[in-house]
Amino acid sequence: MKIRLFKKPEDFDIAEAVGLVSSPKSGGIAIFLGKVRNESHGRRVKKLIYEAYEEMAIEEMKRIREEALKKFPILDMVIWHRYGELEVGENTILIVVAGKHRKEAFEACIWAVDEVKKRVPIWKKEVTDEGVFWIEGEKAIPDKKVH
Repeated sequence: MKIRLFKKPEDFDIAEAVGLVSSPKSGGIAIFLGKVRNESHGRRVKKLIYEAYEEMAIEEMKRIREEALKKFPILDMVIWHRYGELEVGENTILIVVAGKHRKEAFEACIWAVDEVKKRVPIWKKEVTDEGVFWIEGEKAIPDKKVH
């Protein structure tokens, strides 16, 4: 499946994703693999918690893929995202794009990552040494709930 949500502990198989977009026409494959990093906004990150509205998230990722296939001269695209509690170093998002040439594959991949972050109903919460924060774009909003 070219559009998927993975609930932890399930993770991506990058070779499978590459296989889904590969063809004899593919001259370049661009891969973006997002990971949980240990720092954000100057705070030490312990883990991320992703929450998803699954049905809507899948539908929006499908729309992004379809738009990319029309907007860019690419051959195919995979968009996969994980949700649940993810530890530092774990994978979060995988976008794989096949093109006849590298330039269009890279451009479509960058565009798709940005669109997923803007449009897909998946919300990110950072658990840090300083507290828990919902992340909205570049803003960190303190979570009022006690953890």
